[in-house]
Amino acid sequence: MSGRKYEKYILSDLVLPTGARELDEEHHYNDRATRILWLEDEIIKGAFSVICSWYWKATEEEGSPSHTHDFDEIVGFLGSDPQNPHDLGGEVEFWLEDEKYLLTRSCLIYAPAGLRHCPLRVTRVERPFLFLAISLTGKYVKDNIIRGIK
Repeated sequence: MSGRKYEKYILSDLVLPTGARELDEEHHYNDRATRILWLEDEIIKGAFSVICSWYWKATEEEGSPSHTHDFDEIVGFLGSDPQNPHDLGGEVEFWLEDEKYLLTRSCLIYAPAGLRHCPLRVTRVERPFLFLAISLTGKYVKDNIIRGIK
């Protein structure tokens, strides 16, 4: 596509925003997951944050530390079995405030602004599953958000 009026709104290649590569390296993200797409205002002006990855390996360490935001966020885990799409094909440990949840089914988690969520830890993977994070902000990668400092 070239020269079309709205092609700028179609994102089909992974473009990492400023700070994302360093964050991934610090947390060894590529050892357990493959980023597919990352959208935010820096990539397409006016967009809110959407992050998509395939998780394909369990890890001992936490994938994301406990933190809060001043914006709403939806975190999703989607299984890849077309015959049983509700089966996650693995297990994720996910915290909301002081409650630990063991997720084994495809799900969406709504974390309203101010709700402490994570840590997130992938404890078992039988087949890859999709991770999705949608945040109502134009930029997710900020030290005060990622590191849990508010």
